[in-house]
Amino acid sequence: MILGIETSCDETAAALVEEDGTVLSSVVSSQAELHARFGGVVPEIASRRHLELIVPVLRETLGEAGATLDDVDRVAVTQGPGLIGALLVGLAAAKAIAWARRLPLVPVDHLRGHVASLYLGPNALEPPFLCLLASGGHTMLVDVPERGSFRVIGTTLDDAAGEAFDKGARLLGLGYPGGAAIDRLARDGDPGAHSFPVARVPGLDFSFSGVKTALLYAVRDLTEAELQARRADLAASYQRAIVRALVERLAAAGAERVAVVGGVAANSELRAALPEAAFAPLSLCTDNAAMIASAARYAKAVAYPGYLGLDAYASSH
Repeated sequence: MILGIETSCDETAAALVEEDGTVLSSVVSSQAELHARFGGVVPEIASRRHLELIVPVLRETLGEAGATLDDVDRVAVTQGPGLIGALLVGLAAAKAIAWARRLPLVPVDHLRGHVASLYLGPNALEPPFLCLLASGGHTMLVDVPERGSFRVIGTTLDDAAGEAFDKGARLLGLGYPGGAAIDRLARDGDPGAHSFPVARVPGLDFSFSGVKTALLYAVRDLTEAELQARRADLAASYQRAIVRALVERLAAAGAERVAVVGGVAANSELRAALPEAAFAPLSLCTDNAAMIASAARYAKAVAYPGYLGLDAYASSH
Protein backbone atom coordinates (compact mmCIF):
# COMPACT_ATOMS: atom_id res chain seq x y z
CA MET A 1 0.00 0.00 0.00
CA ILE A 2 1.33 3.44 -0.98
CA LEU A 3 0.52 6.61 0.94
CA GLY A 4 0.65 9.57 -1.45
CA ILE A 5 0.94 13.23 -0.39
CA GLU A 6 0.50 16.26 -2.67
CA THR A 7 0.90 19.93 -1.67
CA SER A 8 2.43 21.58 -4.74
CA CYS A 9 0.01 24.50 -5.00
CA ASP A 10 -3.35 25.14 -3.33
CA GLU A 11 -4.72 21.63 -2.77
CA THR A 12 -3.77 19.63 0.31
CA ALA A 13 -4.18 16.00 -0.72
CA ALA A 14 -3.46 12.49 0.46
CA ALA A 15 -4.38 9.08 -0.93
CA LEU A 16 -3.89 5.36 -0.36
CA VAL A 17 -3.27 3.33 -3.50
CA GLU A 18 -2.52 -0.36 -3.88
CA GLU A 19 0.24 -1.71 -6.11
CA ASP A 20 -2.28 -2.76 -8.78
CA GLY A 21 -3.63 0.80 -9.08
CA THR A 22 -6.71 0.41 -6.91
CA VAL A 23 -7.51 3.68 -5.15
CA LEU A 24 -8.55 2.90 -1.57
CA SER A 25 -9.06 6.54 -0.59
CA SER A 26 -8.32 9.97 -1.98
CA VAL A 27 -8.90 13.19 -0.06
CA VAL A 28 -8.40 16.68 -1.53
CA SER A 29 -8.90 19.86 0.48
CA SER A 30 -8.98 22.81 -1.91
CA GLN A 31 -7.99 26.35 -0.95
CA ALA A 32 -9.79 27.89 -3.96
CA GLU A 33 -12.23 29.91 -1.84
CA LEU A 34 -9.39 31.16 0.35
CA HIS A 35 -7.48 32.55 -2.64
CA ALA A 36 -10.51 33.71 -4.65
CA ARG A 37 -10.54 37.13 -2.98
CA PHE A 38 -7.01 37.72 -4.32
CA GLY A 39 -7.78 36.50 -7.84
CA GLY A 40 -5.11 33.79 -7.65
CA VAL A 41 -2.92 31.74 -5.34
CA VAL A 42 -0.91 33.64 -2.73
CA PRO A 43 2.11 31.40 -1.97
CA GLU A 44 2.55 32.38 1.68
CA ILE A 45 -1.14 31.88 2.45
CA ALA A 46 -1.09 28.54 0.64
CA SER A 47 1.88 27.31 2.68
CA ARG A 48 0.28 28.26 5.98
CA ARG A 49 -3.00 26.59 5.03
CA HIS A 50 -1.17 23.38 4.10
CA LEU A 51 0.33 23.35 7.59
CA GLU A 52 -3.16 23.52 9.07
CA LEU A 53 -4.67 20.89 6.78
CA ILE A 54 -2.03 18.21 6.30
CA VAL A 55 -2.71 16.22 9.48
CA PRO A 56 -6.54 16.31 9.21
CA VAL A 57 -6.31 15.29 5.53
CA LEU A 58 -4.00 12.37 6.37
CA ARG A 59 -6.32 11.22 9.15
CA GLU A 60 -9.34 11.36 6.83
CA THR A 61 -7.48 9.44 4.13
CA LEU A 62 -6.61 6.61 6.51
CA GLY A 63 -10.12 6.63 7.94
CA GLU A 64 -11.82 6.35 4.55
CA ALA A 65 -9.72 3.31 3.68
CA GLY A 66 -10.16 1.73 7.10
CA ALA A 67 -6.38 1.64 7.36
CA THR A 68 -3.64 2.73 9.73
CA LEU A 69 -0.02 3.71 9.15
CA ASP A 70 0.87 0.09 9.99
CA ASP A 71 -0.64 -0.87 6.62
CA VAL A 72 1.54 1.53 4.62
CA ASP A 73 4.51 -0.02 2.79
CA ARG A 74 5.99 3.17 1.37
CA VAL A 75 5.33 6.89 1.23
CA ALA A 76 5.19 8.97 -1.96
CA VAL A 77 5.29 12.76 -2.10
CA THR A 78 5.45 15.52 -4.69
CA GLN A 79 8.99 16.94 -4.73
CA GLY A 80 8.32 19.52 -7.47
CA PRO A 81 7.65 21.51 -9.50
CA GLY A 82 5.40 23.88 -7.60
CA LEU A 83 5.42 26.55 -4.91
CA ILE A 84 8.46 25.91 -2.73
CA GLY A 85 6.81 26.75 0.58
CA ALA A 86 3.82 24.57 -0.22
CA LEU A 87 5.96 21.67 -1.42
CA LEU A 88 8.08 21.75 1.74
CA VAL A 89 5.02 21.14 3.93
CA GLY A 90 4.16 17.92 2.11
CA LEU A 91 7.79 16.84 1.89
CA ALA A 92 8.33 17.36 5.62
CA ALA A 93 5.17 15.40 6.45
CA ALA A 94 6.20 12.54 4.17
CA LYS A 95 9.72 12.42 5.62
CA ALA A 96 8.36 12.39 9.17
CA ILE A 97 5.98 9.51 8.50
CA ALA A 98 8.51 7.49 6.54
CA TRP A 99 11.36 8.09 9.02
CA ALA A 100 9.25 7.33 12.11
CA ARG A 101 8.21 3.97 10.64
CA ARG A 102 11.49 3.25 8.79
CA LEU A 103 9.68 3.12 5.45
CA PRO A 104 11.10 3.90 2.01
CA LEU A 105 10.11 7.24 0.49
CA VAL A 106 9.46 7.93 -3.21
CA PRO A 107 9.98 11.55 -4.37
CA VAL A 108 7.68 12.16 -7.35
CA ASP A 109 7.76 14.77 -10.10
CA HIS A 110 4.35 16.46 -10.20
CA LEU A 111 4.13 16.29 -14.01
CA ARG A 112 4.84 12.56 -14.03
CA GLY A 113 2.07 12.28 -11.47
CA HIS A 114 -0.45 13.81 -13.87
CA VAL A 115 0.49 11.26 -16.54
CA ALA A 116 0.29 8.45 -13.98
CA SER A 117 -3.33 9.40 -13.23
CA LEU A 118 -4.10 7.46 -16.41
CA TYR A 119 -2.79 4.24 -14.81
CA LEU A 120 -5.33 4.12 -11.96
CA GLY A 121 -8.49 2.08 -11.64
CA PRO A 122 -10.04 -0.63 -13.77
CA ASN A 123 -9.79 1.38 -17.02
CA ALA A 124 -6.07 2.09 -16.82
CA LEU A 125 -4.49 3.21 -20.09
CA GLU A 126 -1.52 1.28 -21.44
CA PRO A 127 1.30 3.11 -23.29
CA PRO A 128 2.46 3.99 -25.84
CA PHE A 129 0.49 7.21 -26.37
CA LEU A 130 0.91 10.95 -26.82
CA CYS A 131 -0.19 12.91 -23.77
CA LEU A 132 -1.35 16.51 -23.62
CA LEU A 133 -0.63 17.82 -20.13
CA ALA A 134 -2.50 21.09 -19.63
CA SER A 135 -2.80 22.73 -16.22
CA GLY A 136 -2.51 26.07 -14.47
CA GLY A 137 1.27 25.93 -14.45
CA HIS A 138 2.20 23.72 -17.40
CA THR A 139 1.18 22.96 -20.96
CA MET A 140 3.17 20.38 -22.88
CA LEU A 141 3.02 17.46 -25.27
CA VAL A 142 4.64 14.34 -23.88
CA ASP A 143 5.56 11.13 -25.68
CA VAL A 144 4.90 8.21 -23.32
CA PRO A 145 6.57 4.99 -24.56
CA GLU A 146 6.04 3.06 -21.32
CA ARG A 147 4.85 3.54 -17.76
CA GLY A 148 7.27 5.61 -15.71
CA SER A 149 8.88 7.17 -18.76
CA PHE A 150 8.10 10.21 -20.89
CA ARG A 151 9.75 12.64 -23.28
CA VAL A 152 8.64 16.25 -23.72
CA ILE A 153 8.22 17.08 -27.42
CA GLY A 154 6.43 20.43 -27.07
CA THR A 155 5.88 23.02 -24.37
CA THR A 156 4.50 26.52 -23.89
CA LEU A 157 6.72 29.46 -24.73
CA ASP A 158 4.91 31.76 -22.29
CA ASP A 159 1.68 31.17 -20.36
CA ALA A 160 0.21 27.76 -19.62
CA ALA A 161 -3.33 27.10 -20.89
CA GLY A 162 -4.75 27.08 -17.36
CA GLU A 163 -2.94 30.33 -16.58
CA ALA A 164 -4.47 31.86 -19.73
CA PHE A 165 -7.90 30.80 -18.52
CA ASP A 166 -7.30 32.36 -15.09
CA LYS A 167 -6.02 35.63 -16.57
CA GLY A 168 -8.90 35.74 -19.04
CA ALA A 169 -11.38 35.22 -16.23
CA ARG A 170 -9.92 38.20 -14.35
CA LEU A 171 -10.25 40.37 -17.46
CA LEU A 172 -13.91 39.34 -17.74
CA GLY A 173 -14.58 40.00 -14.05
CA LEU A 174 -15.16 36.34 -13.23
CA GLY A 175 -14.08 34.38 -10.19
CA TYR A 176 -11.16 32.12 -9.40
CA PRO A 177 -10.40 29.44 -10.51
CA GLY A 178 -10.88 30.95 -13.95
CA GLY A 179 -11.07 27.83 -16.10
CA ALA A 180 -14.23 26.55 -14.46
CA ALA A 181 -15.82 30.02 -14.46
CA ILE A 182 -15.18 30.55 -18.19
CA ASP A 183 -16.37 27.02 -19.00
CA ARG A 184 -19.69 27.64 -17.24
CA LEU A 185 -20.26 31.07 -18.79
CA ALA A 186 -19.22 29.96 -22.30
CA ARG A 187 -22.19 27.59 -22.47
CA ASP A 188 -24.45 30.65 -22.79
CA GLY A 189 -22.27 32.40 -25.37
CA ASP A 190 -21.50 32.31 -29.09
CA PRO A 191 -17.95 31.05 -29.73
CA GLY A 192 -18.03 32.66 -33.17
CA ALA A 193 -18.88 36.14 -31.91
CA HIS A 194 -15.24 37.20 -31.62
CA SER A 195 -12.21 36.06 -33.60
CA PHE A 196 -9.31 35.56 -31.21
CA PRO A 197 -5.92 34.48 -32.62
CA VAL A 198 -4.34 31.05 -32.33
CA ALA A 199 -0.56 31.45 -32.21
CA ARG A 200 1.49 29.76 -34.91
CA VAL A 201 4.85 28.89 -33.40
CA PRO A 202 7.54 26.51 -34.71
CA GLY A 203 7.40 22.81 -33.99
CA LEU A 204 4.93 21.49 -31.44
CA ASP A 205 5.22 24.32 -28.92
CA PHE A 206 2.36 26.49 -27.63
CA SER A 207 1.88 30.21 -27.01
CA PHE A 208 -1.07 31.80 -25.21
CA SER A 209 0.14 35.35 -24.58
CA GLY A 210 -1.36 36.59 -27.87
CA VAL A 211 -4.90 35.40 -27.21
CA LYS A 212 -4.73 36.87 -23.70
CA THR A 213 -3.66 40.26 -25.13
CA ALA A 214 -6.43 40.07 -27.73
CA LEU A 215 -9.01 39.61 -24.98
CA LEU A 216 -7.53 42.57 -23.10
CA TYR A 217 -7.94 44.77 -26.18
CA ALA A 218 -11.51 43.51 -26.66
CA VAL A 219 -12.65 44.43 -23.14
CA ARG A 220 -10.59 47.47 -22.15
CA ASP A 221 -12.80 50.08 -23.87
CA LEU A 222 -16.14 48.50 -22.93
CA THR A 223 -18.40 50.08 -20.35
CA GLU A 224 -19.59 47.84 -17.52
CA ALA A 225 -22.98 47.50 -19.22
CA GLU A 226 -21.39 46.56 -22.54
CA LEU A 227 -19.12 44.02 -20.86
CA GLN A 228 -22.10 42.51 -19.07
CA ALA A 229 -23.97 42.15 -22.36
CA ARG A 230 -21.02 40.57 -24.19
CA ARG A 231 -19.37 38.62 -21.38
CA ALA A 232 -20.75 35.19 -22.36
CA ASP A 233 -19.78 35.64 -26.03
CA LEU A 234 -16.31 36.81 -25.05
CA ALA A 235 -15.88 33.82 -22.73
CA ALA A 236 -17.05 31.37 -25.39
CA SER A 237 -14.81 32.88 -28.09
CA TYR A 238 -11.80 33.00 -25.77
CA GLN A 239 -12.30 29.40 -24.69
CA ARG A 240 -12.68 28.31 -28.32
CA ALA A 241 -9.32 29.90 -29.22
CA ILE A 242 -7.48 28.16 -26.36
CA VAL A 243 -9.07 24.80 -27.16
CA ARG A 244 -8.24 25.22 -30.86
CA ALA A 245 -4.59 25.84 -29.99
CA LEU A 246 -4.45 22.62 -27.96
CA VAL A 247 -6.32 20.49 -30.48
CA GLU A 248 -4.34 21.76 -33.48
CA ARG A 249 -1.03 20.94 -31.81
CA LEU A 250 -2.24 17.44 -31.02
CA ALA A 251 -3.29 17.00 -34.64
CA ALA A 252 0.08 18.28 -35.85
CA ALA A 253 1.85 15.64 -33.76
CA GLY A 254 0.05 12.95 -35.73
CA ALA A 255 -0.23 10.39 -32.94
CA GLU A 256 -2.63 7.45 -33.22
CA ARG A 257 -3.38 7.33 -29.49
CA VAL A 258 -3.90 10.51 -27.48
CA ALA A 259 -4.47 11.14 -23.78
CA VAL A 260 -5.21 14.36 -21.90
CA VAL A 261 -4.40 15.11 -18.25
CA GLY A 262 -4.19 18.13 -15.93
CA GLY A 263 -6.74 20.66 -14.72
CA VAL A 264 -7.61 21.85 -18.23
CA ALA A 265 -8.58 18.26 -19.11
CA ALA A 266 -11.79 18.95 -17.17
CA ASN A 267 -12.84 21.58 -19.74
CA SER A 268 -16.06 20.50 -21.43
CA GLU A 269 -15.25 21.98 -24.85
CA LEU A 270 -11.84 20.30 -24.94
CA ARG A 271 -13.44 16.96 -24.11
CA ALA A 272 -16.04 17.46 -26.83
CA ALA A 273 -13.34 18.41 -29.36
CA LEU A 274 -11.35 15.21 -28.71
CA PRO A 275 -13.97 12.43 -28.58
CA GLU A 276 -11.42 9.68 -29.34
CA ALA A 277 -8.89 10.76 -26.72
CA ALA A 278 -8.42 9.13 -23.32
CA PHE A 279 -9.03 11.70 -20.57
CA ALA A 280 -8.07 11.44 -16.94
CA PRO A 281 -11.19 10.99 -14.78
CA LEU A 282 -12.61 14.35 -13.67
CA SER A 283 -11.69 13.65 -10.04
CA LEU A 284 -8.06 13.14 -11.08
CA CYS A 285 -7.67 16.15 -13.42
CA THR A 286 -6.91 18.71 -10.74
CA ASP A 287 -4.05 18.15 -8.28
CA ASN A 288 -4.52 15.05 -6.16
CA ALA A 289 -2.40 12.54 -4.26
CA ALA A 290 -3.72 9.39 -5.94
CA MET A 291 -1.76 10.31 -9.08
CA ILE A 292 1.38 10.84 -6.97
CA ALA A 293 1.00 7.40 -5.40
CA SER A 294 0.39 5.97 -8.87
CA ALA A 295 3.60 7.50 -10.22
CA ALA A 296 5.49 6.08 -7.24
CA ARG A 297 4.82 2.57 -8.56
CA TYR A 298 7.21 3.31 -11.43
CA ALA A 299 9.79 5.49 -9.65
CA LYS A 300 12.79 4.62 -7.54
CA ALA A 301 12.27 4.61 -3.78
CA VAL A 302 14.86 6.07 -1.42
CA ALA A 303 15.62 3.73 1.48
CA TYR A 304 15.46 4.81 5.14
CA PRO A 305 16.99 7.18 6.19
CA GLY A 306 18.58 8.47 2.99
CA TYR A 307 15.70 10.77 2.11
CA LEU A 308 16.08 13.13 5.07
CA GLY A 309 18.23 15.46 2.97
CA LEU A 310 15.80 15.63 0.03
CA ASP A 311 14.78 19.15 -1.00
CA ALA A 312 11.90 20.47 -3.08
CA TYR A 313 12.30 22.16 -6.45
CA ALA A 314 10.17 24.93 -7.93
CA SER A 315 10.64 24.19 -11.64
CA SER A 316 11.33 21.06 -13.65
CA HIS A 317 14.95 20.11 -14.02
